[in-house]
Amino acid sequence: MSLHLNKVIIFSAPSGSGKTTVVNHLLSIMPELGFSVSATTRKPRPHEEHGREYYFLDQNDFEAKVSNGEFLEHEEVYNGIFYGTLNSEVERLWLLGKTVIFDVDVAGGLRIKQKYGENALAIFLRPPSLDILMERLRKRSTEVEHQLQMRIDKANFELQFADQYDLVLINDVLEETLAKAESIVRDFIAK
Repeated sequence: MSLHLNKVIIFSAPSGSGKTTVVNHLLSIMPELGFSVSATTRKPRPHEEHGREYYFLDQNDFEAKVSNGEFLEHEEVYNGIFYGTLNSEVERLWLLGKTVIFDVDVAGGLRIKQKYGENALAIFLRPPSLDILMERLRKRSTEVEHQLQMRIDKANFELQFADQYDLVLINDVLEETLAKAESIVRDFIAK
């Protein structure tokens, strides 16, 4: 159990940069971390489960939660597709004595950092290049071509915000990235 309650760690990156891989690795080796499951209005992919990868909400439920002030942050990440962090999710993890780890979009990550200040570590995970990012997204095969282009356009935009994060970690060689991320997170939790 962590003695350092009410800390949060934020990983943000353009889609396809590897943030979910990094976050899942950290969760697998650091029991003091608790994953903040985001809510979204997008449809689940075949392997995804409600409450595990995301809380899958329809548009009306999502909007009702926004109106009720239930979100720490929320964003229309893609046209008509919303993502957000429920306040109840952060509280749930803190009550378990966990340091909360987020896998969120860039705008949401900056809002979380602003809210928690020094109790938040914001890490921007960056691909080595846009070409490599495009290749990774194509290999995932989760989007049709026009959706892929939307993600690339969004990545170009999001990369402009990297310097607003506490740290930028370039995900070039995965094993090195995982080791660096672990070291950074352990140091922050130990403070």
